[in-house]
Amino acid sequence: MIEQITNSLVGFNKEAAVIILAALPVSELRGAIPLALAIGFPPLKAYSLSFIGNLIPVLPLLFLLQPVSNGLRHIRIFRKFFDWLFERTRKKAALIEKFEALGLILFVAIPLPVTGAWTGCVAATLFKIRFRYAFIAIIVGVAVAGLVVMGLSLVGKEILAAARS
Repeated sequence: MIEQITNSLVGFNKEAAVIILAALPVSELRGAIPLALAIGFPPLKAYSLSFIGNLIPVLPLLFLLQPVSNGLRHIRIFRKFFDWLFERTRKKAALIEKFEALGLILFVAIPLPVTGAWTGCVAATLFKIRFRYAFIAIIVGVAVAGLVVMGLSLVGKEILAAARS
């Protein structure tokens, strides 16, 4: 799926493609940083663009997720979707439930599937973490996740380069 998204971004400016990929819930930093490095961006530029892109949806999600989900629950298909989304997040977010903002930082910082800024926003909404704590926790979590993904991507790039020679 990430490959299809990346291919559809080919016509965009390279920087815009990285930012857009980082803003999407499927890829976030985990897809944007390796793409930026593959394009040939220096690590700092790859990290910065991915970080900025990953934070773009955070404010709208934190402000609008609860009112939009409440408003759309009157429609059966949306009620099913939000029930599924919140239940899935609740199952994965024991850390957040126990440690609140600190748990949210750790949850967002672990660059695995079903963690990240998008799910962190859902979890912050679900567990009613106050906006200022949630926003700061998600920023810190995204920063840490970006460093982890960057480190792993650079190590992987070196291993591939060594294997080719």
